[in-house]
Amino acid sequence: MDDVRLTLAFDLAALRRLETPGEAVADAARWSEHVGIVTDRPPHVLTKFTREHAISQDFSPDPVSARETLEHMREHFDTGRYVHVGTGTDHQQQAEAAGWEYLDIETAATEAGWELGSTPEPTDSSRVDTSTDDWP
Repeated sequence: MDDVRLTLAFDLAALRRLETPGEAVADAARWSEHVGIVTDRPPHVLTKFTREHAISQDFSPDPVSARETLEHMREHFDTGRYVHVGTGTDHQQQAEAAGWEYLDIETAATEAGWELGSTPEPTDSSRVDTSTDDWP
């Protein structure tokens, strides 16, 4: 592995696709300078997810879009590479618009040795959640 410093952003939908998202974030933190999670969902959804999976991240859960968070983190963290792990075309477009490389979760999981869960989670943009199970 080269010594290019890396900032890695997981989309929440991508982490939900993994069998053990907390372990994947911890693994990524070993070879990344900065690791965080972005989402278009409200901040309390992200906070609940990170608590449930004991995830520590370098991005704060702000009430802004995933694209805005990516743009801000690119300005805030000075690394050689910026990689966004997502789940489809919407995430790829967000990443590229913010100046990040895009990597699909299936490819990332294969390359990093992370196990995908048995049921794919819908992307954040297509998910309609009428339950209150994502309240803290």
